[in-house]
Amino acid sequence: MTQVDRYAVMGNPIAHSKSPQIHQLFAQQTGQSISYQAILVEKHGFAEAVAEFLTAGGKGLNVTVPFKQEAWQLADQLSARAQRAGAVNTLMLRESGSLLGDNTDGVGLVRDLTANLAVELAGKRLLILGAGGAARGVLAPLLEQDPTHLVIANRTAERAEELSGLFSDLGDLKGCGFDALGGEAFDVVINATAAGLQGEVPDLPEGLIGPETCCYDMVYGSAPTAFMRYAQQCGARCTFDGLGMLVEQAAESFRLWRGVSPETGPVIDFLRHQ
Repeated sequence: MTQVDRYAVMGNPIAHSKSPQIHQLFAQQTGQSISYQAILVEKHGFAEAVAEFLTAGGKGLNVTVPFKQEAWQLADQLSARAQRAGAVNTLMLRESGSLLGDNTDGVGLVRDLTANLAVELAGKRLLILGAGGAARGVLAPLLEQDPTHLVIANRTAERAEELSGLFSDLGDLKGCGFDALGGEAFDVVINATAAGLQGEVPDLPEGLIGPETCCYDMVYGSAPTAFMRYAQQCGARCTFDGLGMLVEQAAESFRLWRGVSPETGPVIDFLRHQ
């Protein structure tokens, strides 16, 4: 009988997660025998939930809000990108019994932008809105694309400045408050704030987004997000949501666990047309 390896995503909330569907589609496509479930974890029960899952034979986990920092602390070993991000969204049980922590969010974003959406990042002016975990997880991969400069803007300027200091060795980077952005135009604007989850848009000065600007929201939904609608009203050249990033980061987790790279395009199309 074929062994079915167990994987899961842990978070709170988790009912909305598309990860089980995405990984089952990857498994069908690549001929892999896996099961994958979404597990709701109580706010202070993450370490216990992980231990219970692994003891029951689990092989790997995706980790989402609010446990990515805890997963970083729990891992026995960290990939270079997880070490840099300070957060883990993928855990893998190694044959030795040790737990490897990785972060696939940044590579997922960059692949979606460059490979799927044909958005040029090299030599471009980039703006990231927000200075929380979502922004931190993608900074290094974005800077590896060699933009002319990258600005992190946040409602609280100190958080953006602190974050820019942590990554300043990787490129031309600065942090500031939203109100300090006035007058500068950007080629690519990425919304990494939590405002979109409430259907809100950060309070931004006019002129940031123009006819040459591509806008990307890490949030996704069945309709254009609040940030996408705002960008369209500002005359943005193009607007995208984060569904492709979700699928691309999942594909990188799947490759880490199974040693095979699934095709993401058909999965993105399937989810988009559901």
